[in-house]
Amino acid sequence: MTSEDFKGPGRFNHVAMSVPADLLDEAGRADITRFYGEVFGWQEHPTMTEDRKRLVMGVHSYDQFVFVIADDNPMQAPRGDHFGMAVDSMDELNEVLRRAEAFAARDGRVDIIGYEVEDFTVLKLHSFYVRYLLPLMVEVQYFELVA
Repeated sequence: MTSEDFKGPGRFNHVAMSVPADLLDEAGRADITRFYGEVFGWQEHPTMTEDRKRLVMGVHSYDQFVFVIADDNPMQAPRGDHFGMAVDSMDELNEVLRRAEAFAARDGRVDIIGYEVEDFTVLKLHSFYVRYLLPLMVEVQYFELVA
């Protein structure tokens, strides 16, 4: 069976991770939503928020979201563990990086792995990584097709 033969789910719709309950108090949620809102444009779904228990941030549509839940044994991830977000242009990638760096200039808890490009001859993969308070980094990628 090839991938063309299998008709399954066609896209990711959410990422979930656990954190300590203290991070989901009012101040922690405000920090998280401020960063991910300013840098990525994500918006909290306040009807799904539960103090010290749950935070859900929409990622540009109602059916794409980041789900953060409190747990007594929260997720711990090495620095390189991440999920990816694609942008449509180098300008978009540069703008998201600029916003992340601007936020980092005023809050030392931002962790950025700087811009790099991997050249695969027919494709150049431009990317950087960023994390703020949550256990997983976000890799921002732009796929440049080379003619």
